[in-house]
Amino acid sequence: MEFFTDIFEYNYLSNAVIACILSGITCGIIGTYIVARRMVFLCGGITHASFGGLGIAFYLGINPIVGATLFAVLSALGIEFAANKTKIREDSAIGLMWGIGMAVGALFMSLRPGYTSGDLSSFLFGNIISVTNSDVVALGILTLLLITGAALWLKPVMYMAFDRDFASAAGVRTTLVGYVMSVVTAVTIVLSIRVMGIVLLVSLMTMPVVIVNCFTKQYGKIALYASVIAALAALVGVVVSYYFEVPSGPAIIFVLTMALIIVKLLSLHPKTVGNR
Repeated sequence: MEFFTDIFEYNYLSNAVIACILSGITCGIIGTYIVARRMVFLCGGITHASFGGLGIAFYLGINPIVGATLFAVLSALGIEFAANKTKIREDSAIGLMWGIGMAVGALFMSLRPGYTSGDLSSFLFGNIISVTNSDVVALGILTLLLITGAALWLKPVMYMAFDRDFASAAGVRTTLVGYVMSVVTAVTIVLSIRVMGIVLLVSLMTMPVVIVNCFTKQYGKIALYASVIAALAALVGVVVSYYFEVPSGPAIIFVLTMALIIVKLLSLHPKTVGNR
């Protein structure tokens, strides 16, 4: 009970809880699109490319989240453009952005006066207590926009996720939807970095979707339940982090991993009984 009483006493802890819930919802919605479109590698590419913006922002002495957002959005647009307008394959474009972003980030971080490796840990692996009021507000706005967008444009996004050619034949402006979803994915990634970190964030987008996919194949239900599971796992991970004094990112991944193992074991049980 100490954790729940401290939420109302300490601002950093209340920010952490709210940020985890909001990140879980946003990652559940975007993760469903990413997994359905088989673009998990894209998510990893944008995540690591944002590191370049972090390094430049640290070097210039500005808000690192602002730098990461700009770099992530430009990288996402560049990948989408390369896939649509050039002869560069999408996976090759992702690999290029991934490597360039990490290299740029490492270079500018090393050039910054007073640089220490500890400056990177909170962004690479997450630091939930570093979430600020402005981070919570930004996540809240993003969550509201995503929920609204999912309610209004579920079918076009779903068509785009499963079959781009069919979506185009159905009248969906696939190029526009592709660019918009790339930008939204980039913003979701950057705003969730403090919760999960660059290295672990992809798991929060994919594991809840994989868990829900064991029970249903309907896109709308997957997006809804994946958001709930991601938010609950993030909250439980923060509680584990609080009591055992471990980083929040790994704790959340551990919770999701245990949930996935349990779900897989339960899904195998009826088959085992039926074969006897």
